[in-house]
Amino acid sequence: MRKTIFITGASSGIGKMTAYYFAQKGWNVAATMRNIEKGNDLLSLENVSLFELDVVDQKSIDKAVGAAIDKFGRIDVLLNNAGACVVGPFEAMTNEQIENQFNVNIFGVMKVTKAILSHFRENKKGLILNTSSFGGLLAFPLFTSYIATKWALEGFMESLQYELRPFNIFIKTLQPGPVKTGFDHTMPFVTNDDYKSYTTVVSAKIRQIFEKSPTAEQVVEKIYQIAERPKSKMRFPIGVQTKMILTLRKMIPLSWFMFIYRTEFEKGLNKK
Repeated sequence: MRKTIFITGASSGIGKMTAYYFAQKGWNVAATMRNIEKGNDLLSLENVSLFELDVVDQKSIDKAVGAAIDKFGRIDVLLNNAGACVVGPFEAMTNEQIENQFNVNIFGVMKVTKAILSHFRENKKGLILNTSSFGGLLAFPLFTSYIATKWALEGFMESLQYELRPFNIFIKTLQPGPVKTGFDHTMPFVTNDDYKSYTTVVSAKIRQIFEKSPTAEQVVEKIYQIAERPKSKMRFPIGVQTKMILTLRKMIPLSWFMFIYRTEFEKGLNKK
């Protein structure tokens, strides 16, 4: 019997690539997105079905989960992948922009996860995968509210794992660094005159990092490896650079780490 993966945010980037990869490996794929027309190319694969889902809309979540179960009989893996990000100084962001990131990145994850838990318990097994970020364990400038959502995600999932293990339901989070998915070109960017010089310097450094970042294939391959052969650990840093940065963050005092990061990101900034 084919296994089934339920993917949020499958219209582009890591979500769409994961849908292709799992389908080609013989899995059933429930690919969900707000606008299913963006996933029409996935329909060339016979074991992929599209479902309309907005992670901030409980009715659409319940409908999509129910329809996927009706279609495939069961769901084995949930991939919480849908995400939102606004780049820029916190003071320049609107309250709506901040709230939307929490609605998508944390409350949306909570809603989708909760909607599928009873199904996993009935099956006496289940796997919840989350596309988190190395920003779930450390911080860097101009991503304040995004980083806050990822720290919240890491804490939520770590706490939830205690409750779910007795039901043979396990949680894994993937922590890639910057990844070439086109996501960086769609992220809204905000600033104002007070932060203009800072954002000019730091955003240029961020663009350089994205230009040198790996493709999404490494992330997708790791998602598949975990889904096929779940390991005991919960968190999976992805990429050599990411692992080095996270290791450094653990080994040295925070003040030293922040000095290194400030030096790297703020190089060329004329400070008063």
